[in-house]
Amino acid sequence: MTSANADLWERLLASEALVRVGFFLGVLVLMMALEAAFPRRVRTVSRGRRWPGNLGIVMLDSLIVRALVPMAAVGVAMIAEARGWGLFHALGLPTAWTVLLSVLALDLVIYLQHVVFHAVPALWRLHRMHHADLDIDVTTGARFHPIEILLSMGIKMAVVAALGAPAVGVVIFEVLLNATSMFNHANLNLPRRFDRVLRWLVVTPDMHRVHHSAIRRETDSNFGFNLPWWDRLLGTYRDQPEKGHDGMTIGLPIFRDPGASRLDRLLIQPFLNPPRQPLPDDKRPDGAG
Repeated sequence: MTSANADLWERLLASEALVRVGFFLGVLVLMMALEAAFPRRVRTVSRGRRWPGNLGIVMLDSLIVRALVPMAAVGVAMIAEARGWGLFHALGLPTAWTVLLSVLALDLVIYLQHVVFHAVPALWRLHRMHHADLDIDVTTGARFHPIEILLSMGIKMAVVAALGAPAVGVVIFEVLLNATSMFNHANLNLPRRFDRVLRWLVVTPDMHRVHHSAIRRETDSNFGFNLPWWDRLLGTYRDQPEKGHDGMTIGLPIFRDPGASRLDRLLIQPFLNPPRQPLPDDKRPDGAG
């Protein structure tokens, strides 16, 4: 790689980071405002106890990813484009089609990855930190353990290289994934009729909230973050929680202490094995362990 090309790639990567951060902050602030104006559920834990840990893990994840894999998926896409790697280059598809197919393929991969992280015990230990939040709101949408984030990034990089996904398609996917994850985790009260229509196009807060139920059979449903079609096509869709959105318990039958949302305790959660605790509405927990 020439110094000129290296300089160009560095500028493109920097621009991609600014775009992602800008969209992230914009959607975060918008969802926070909408949650305050139109809340879906009454909070069980104050923002002051939950948000420092949730937002702290987001900042830590970003620093770790930039330090360990600075090129990330977009950088791999640029290399694939420059060297003609991947399925799309071999097929010679038009750019518009490769962008669309890249977004769809990456979304399917993230859905399948999510299913696997629930099914494999060692991976579930990492992912359960996301589910241990005692309330669900916009900050939950970005609350993931750093090790899970790195594993997910590795999977995306491999898929991008195999497909030869264009960089613009990867950027669009990353922005959509971040935005829709914050949207569908928001404690937002959408009109029911609007939700029924919208959930055919994108995962809505009411659809994804079922996934954060403390009941395991509900936790293992509605895995989609962005597009809702994979759950419907592959049999993991659940329309509503058994106890309704107001009556359901959010979280897990472990880590019920609000103090477990501190940043230091979030980081060590995968290495702990606490006992199940009685849920607020069920003396016989049937939740994720």
